[in-house]
Amino acid sequence: MRAVVYKGKDKVAVEEVSDPKIEMPTDAIVKVTTAAICGSDLHMYEDRSSAKPGCVFGHENMGVVEEIGPGVTSIKKGDRVVLPFNIACGFCFNCTRGYTSACLTMNPKVAGAGYGYADMGPYRGGQAEYLRVPYVDFNALKLPGTPGDQHEDDFVLLADIFPTGWHAAVLAGVKSGDSVGIFGAGPVGLLAAHSCFLMGAAEVYLVDRAPDRLQRAQKIGAVPIDFSKGDPVKQIKEHRKSNKQLQEALREGEREKLTGVNCAIDAVGYQAQSGQDPKKEDPMQTIKWATQVLNPTGGLGLIGVYFPGDPGGPDEKAKQGIYEVPLGELWTKGISIGQGQAPVKKYNAYLRDLIIAGRAKPDFIVSHRLPLSEAPHAYEQFDKRGVDGGEAWTKVLLKPELDRASKAA
Repeated sequence: MRAVVYKGKDKVAVEEVSDPKIEMPTDAIVKVTTAAICGSDLHMYEDRSSAKPGCVFGHENMGVVEEIGPGVTSIKKGDRVVLPFNIACGFCFNCTRGYTSACLTMNPKVAGAGYGYADMGPYRGGQAEYLRVPYVDFNALKLPGTPGDQHEDDFVLLADIFPTGWHAAVLAGVKSGDSVGIFGAGPVGLLAAHSCFLMGAAEVYLVDRAPDRLQRAQKIGAVPIDFSKGDPVKQIKEHRKSNKQLQEALREGEREKLTGVNCAIDAVGYQAQSGQDPKKEDPMQTIKWATQVLNPTGGLGLIGVYFPGDPGGPDEKAKQGIYEVPLGELWTKGISIGQGQAPVKKYNAYLRDLIIAGRAKPDFIVSHRLPLSEAPHAYEQFDKRGVDGGEAWTKVLLKPELDRASKAA
């Protein structure tokens, strides 16, 4: 089969690799219909992780079951499924408590396993024509409809990015009526905002500097904040102070102490740009801003990736995953902090049903739908946040079926 193979810094290729096989009775082979390129794939693409050449990328995958092992009971050949990026056993101490992102069985090195990702086990990714799925009865989420229908692009986002955006809001403690500041208006930040609104947030601020991302934020009802135009913390606080009804509702003593937001989300991670010099990186920039904008006793959700090792870190400490966190201000304010990968299985069935009901439409983040064969070009443009034909590269979906159709023609 053909698959997207990592070749080294800033390079992937679509190559022929061996077909996946049933290795355990509980396995299945899925014929991939759509696989997404995730922003976190770019950490590996840029050689900012421990990924080695030869790795098959792709942890956001969906398709149709082609073959099942003799121990599979609830999934059948021909079922349409989406696969959480977390590969989990379903029976270990963590899985039984809902922490499938920290499965103790599937990765011999650390807690937590995934498809085609650095340090997440010996599993190939699904930016390919076929994918082996371990423990398919537990890991696969069944979907209605047929490949290529109106929900194809919504459903593939259940593999990671939509549940991750939802988990970001959970980590930050978002509740009905809350004000939320989100740093990073990429796919995760946009879907975190979408999730916050579904949860009943009163207002959401999305901080970025890319015009296309800020436009998407505004279209879903968020307040876009362009940090290239000044301190985003001041912009958010000034916007809230300008809301006369809000200010009238606050008591004396509250107006100056509740100028920020109740919840904040870091949807950027360790490759954050410096607010002082966008040509440089400051791994703690978004956390600094989030700390400053949070009201006392607020909640901070860290959904952006922070690796224990970063070969391209801006200094020696960053290369070791050691960062200077503004702990004093966080502690003084009594800020609650949640962090870590999303346990996709915990949310994806509910989010699927929101899509089916028409309440959620996460595919608004999708900018490009391409054949698998165009993956090298897609990675190059997505990494540059390029613009092609007037459309910025926000979220890219790879569709092996387009290559199959082209061959058939």
